[in-house]
Amino acid sequence: MSQENFDGLTLGLPDSQGSFTELWENIRVSPPLLNLPMAHNDSWPDGNMDALLNNDLPGFDADLFELSPETSTADGVTPPASTVPVTSDHPGEFGFQVRFQKSGMAKSVTSTYSELLNKLYCQLAKTSLIEVLVTKELPQGAFLRATAVYKKSDHVAEVVRRCPHHQKEDATDHSSHLIRVEGSKRAQYFEDPNTKRQSVTVPYELPQLGTEMTTILLSFMCNSSCMGGMNRRPILTILTLETPEGLVLGRRCFEVRVCACPGRDRKSEEIKSKAQIGTKQTTKRKNAPPAPTPNTSAKKSKSASSAEEEDKDVFVLRVRGRERYEWLKKINDGLELLDREGKSKPPVTVKHEAAAPSSGKRLLLRGERSDSE
Repeated sequence: MSQENFDGLTLGLPDSQGSFTELWENIRVSPPLLNLPMAHNDSWPDGNMDALLNNDLPGFDADLFELSPETSTADGVTPPASTVPVTSDHPGEFGFQVRFQKSGMAKSVTSTYSELLNKLYCQLAKTSLIEVLVTKELPQGAFLRATAVYKKSDHVAEVVRRCPHHQKEDATDHSSHLIRVEGSKRAQYFEDPNTKRQSVTVPYELPQLGTEMTTILLSFMCNSSCMGGMNRRPILTILTLETPEGLVLGRRCFEVRVCACPGRDRKSEEIKSKAQIGTKQTTKRKNAPPAPTPNTSAKKSKSASSAEEEDKDVFVLRVRGRERYEWLKKINDGLELLDREGKSKPPVTVKHEAAAPSSGKRLLLRGERSDSE
């Protein structure tokens, strides 16, 4: 950088590009600003001009532009959760889906899923297999988070925790968490400092060779009927797919009931749901306006024309067994023969003769004379 003269003031700057600290020190050691031409000789109040003339400028702070530890974002720190979690499904751009294995409704099953109710029935502390599917490759470090919330609006603000009895029996650090991830040492348990909601995360693993699914194992550590815990209040499990920065890529929700006999409870609740659906449909039909009564003569003419059209239609009958087929074929051939003969012959008129009396005089026909004449 070249030197420039401003009426006796010479600023010598290095030719090479240095750091901002070196530039600041060069400015501080430059000649005082007394040689600068002043438009007037008014002195500055507050002593600021004296500080400039005496070259009492503060030194350059190298940490001026460094972020404070409070404002910096550490790896693995997620943003705070919302007060009211969203429970609607959102596959996102990666087509996030959740599937459950079909296990039926036998009494011996430990976990079963109802597609009709979108509800998982499972036993206490028994593993439930959940399959995760995405349509394209996820960002590096993506993970799955499972959070339990109450379903009804009256209790959605409360935190879902285990009952005191089951917490006391558990010696782990996360004894109050309802949802556990089994089979993975990389699972981490969190509690939001603001909402106190609890969640568990597990890193997303690529599907193994020959499959398109990634399977995670969840277990629920308290019964739905436990006093001091869920206390028969229905809950939802929110399964989210997130990035290391806390950005939600997809979300799936399903209801969970932890009970002693999942197959029995699923069967009874599905029957009850179907009955309610049938009752609603019956009520709609009753409330619907009555259909207009059709004209009787028009109805008869339509029925006659439809009968004629049916006579011209050809139907195919599937018969099991050769013998039965032969019998039906003979009947059909006979009916076809009668139809052809009826069309070719004119109608036959039958004359009805009067029967002669068994005794007495015989009835005379037209044009016949009696014997007495």
